[in-house]
Amino acid sequence: MIRVLLAEDMSMVRSALMALLAYEDDLEVVADVDRGDLVVPTALEVRPDVAVLDIDLPGLDGLRAAAELHEKLPECGTLVLTGLARPAYLRSALSAHVLGFLGKDAPAEELAAAIRKVAAGERAVDPELALAALGARENPLTPRELDTLRLAAEGDSVTEIAARLFISAGTARNHLAAAVSKTGGRSRVDAIRIAEEMGWLSTGPRLG
Repeated sequence: MIRVLLAEDMSMVRSALMALLAYEDDLEVVADVDRGDLVVPTALEVRPDVAVLDIDLPGLDGLRAAAELHEKLPECGTLVLTGLARPAYLRSALSAHVLGFLGKDAPAEELAAAIRKVAAGERAVDPELALAALGARENPLTPRELDTLRLAAEGDSVTEIAARLFISAGTARNHLAAAVSKTGGRSRVDAIRIAEEMGWLSTGPRLG
């Protein structure tokens, strides 16, 4: 029996996944959580063979939860589910020692098969995502450029960005200008759109 921990913040989706996995004779959901910061404590308690994590969890996103889980409980394989098929997510998932990476729209039998592969220590990656990742652009932005662009995406002004990052307003403007240039955007708003579509704002270094 393969013991599974499920992390999904949307109650209906989590219930549906649990119901689908209940049909598999060799899979057992031993715990379910709705926050990323509950993944590791729960896993240390129930010792699952595989953790199935939504990529977008409150408290701690799925990729960071996966990295922490690999550090604290390396014998537990991780499989990440995403509703947004962004190549940058796959690269970040592999860096976080994730073995499985599937879209949320994958058929139930594909999810079950992926869990079995991850439990056996094998990779289970959506082939279309893998091909897209091979041809995707590398993130050209520096950590500081990512930080300024994230804050701009949240609606902060240049002055507010400078205050939050402890830099001058001129430096903040320079970082934003560089981000616009490197993404190939026509404006700051366009740069934010491009970075979001590529998954760079979600997977790059964080503030701090």
